[in-house]
Amino acid sequence: MLEEFKEMICQYVDVDPEKVTEDARFMEDLGFNSYDFMSLVGEVEERYDIEVEEREVVQIKTVKDAMDYIKTLIEE
Repeated sequence: MLEEFKEMICQYVDVDPEKVTEDARFMEDLGFNSYDFMSLVGEVEERYDIEVEEREVVQIKTVKDAMDYIKTLIEE
């Protein structure tokens, strides 16, 4: 899942894929702004056929946070 998620992230920000690690923070390390991040959330919802709760989005800071949250929604 990390590789697929890396590809999606790199579509939204100009960042070296090597910098997209589980510990990378979206805003501080990868250069996301809030619009880019919400666009990524929309793509994730569409690709995995899930619905991300807005109140949960604010808790997502790192790539690992996002992947863990996505996995829990997929498993429901």
